[in-house]
Amino acid sequence: MSDSAATLPTPEPVSAAVPALPEGVRAGNENLIRLTDAAGRKVEALIAREQQGSFLRVAITGGGCNGLSYKMKFVPTPKRGDIVVRTAGVDVLVDSKSALYLKGTHLDYSSALVSGGFKFSNPNAKASCSCGESFSV
Repeated sequence: MSDSAATLPTPEPVSAAVPALPEGVRAGNENLIRLTDAAGRKVEALIAREQQGSFLRVAITGGGCNGLSYKMKFVPTPKRGDIVVRTAGVDVLVDSKSALYLKGTHLDYSSALVSGGFKFSNPNAKASCSCGESFSV
């Protein structure tokens, strides 16, 4: 029996997880929010173009015609209390309050001339406006 087989290093498991997170930031999964491949490609293109940061922050704020509205922006780093979800090649940040409203949400993108853009599909929304930018629970 050869000793060389016993001395080979065990390969490290390959992981698609988010790299080491700052203190107070948790890793989440696509059960919270999931981007379609089309949305992921568009977000990656916008991150490269805008150069405001490599994280997409998705948040829920008060306002809009149905009481709550979706907000998206690019940020350079997560904040304490954020949940990071790696989906469709993008790191999405969600604060813990918004996570309550977003759980199970899918984000899609369409480049159609009419009714194109980002579309939220939120199972928690009981009603939404015709433009899809606000909702109520």
